[in-house]
Amino acid sequence: MSDNVIAVIIGIVEGLTEFLPVSSTGHMIIVGSMLNFEGEIASVFEVFIQLGAILSVLFIYRDKYVSMLRPQRLNVYRRGLTAQHVIAGIVPVMGVGFLLHGVIKTYLFSPYTVIIGLVAGGAFMLAAEKTSSRVLTRDVDSISVKQAFWVGLFQILSLWPGFSRSGSTIAGGLFFGLSRKAAADFSFIIAAPLMMVACLYDLLKVWDKLSINELNMFAIGFVVAFVVAYISVVWFLRFLNNSSLAAFAYYRFVLAAFSYYYFFVR
Repeated sequence: MSDNVIAVIIGIVEGLTEFLPVSSTGHMIIVGSMLNFEGEIASVFEVFIQLGAILSVLFIYRDKYVSMLRPQRLNVYRRGLTAQHVIAGIVPVMGVGFLLHGVIKTYLFSPYTVIIGLVAGGAFMLAAEKTSSRVLTRDVDSISVKQAFWVGLFQILSLWPGFSRSGSTIAGGLFFGLSRKAAADFSFIIAAPLMMVACLYDLLKVWDKLSINELNMFAIGFVVAFVVAYISVVWFLRFLNNSSLAAFAYYRFVLAAFSYYYFFVR
């Protein structure tokens, strides 16, 4: 299989799964293993194309980001999402992720740990749907800084590959009175700066391993990830207007069962 075909496949997988509650990391590990696309170049490629997916969210929520950066919106007592909300949502996971980055990369990036994360994350999402409190906040602009911080704490769960960043934050939002749409909007808005920092941190450490020969493959993966991520986010936000997270939880269970069979039984 040519590098360009692999770039398209991995780009599609990244774009489809990065912001849906199904774990992009888990899918990348599983699909990469199936395609025998592993090693240093594969790791760098997967980090690089994440920037394409991030760019799609920056584009979709561009008005929100511009509004948050205006000085008059930096007052937590004003209505609307502010920089304080974003900071409250990303500081917990950034702190824990920085401290445990080496441990996570060394011990948790494997099909077995991903399978565990898929099942645990699915169960967590179902629990959120069944036991969450009544909806107190229907719109992302009505989220309090306290709610943002609690969602940020739940995001720490996503450091386990397979658990899903969007799954943990959206489910966490449900537990604290956010509607599915508000929780998803906030999850995506705080994802961009968080992922940008994480991606650039990983890329800086392996930048010297890149060569001109991989540029075409990286460009294809980047563009494909951007386009597919844009479509998947727009679709998912509409889906949540009338549907729950249950379908994604059941999908995770099926994927976990298939992955277990593929890697440990056949």
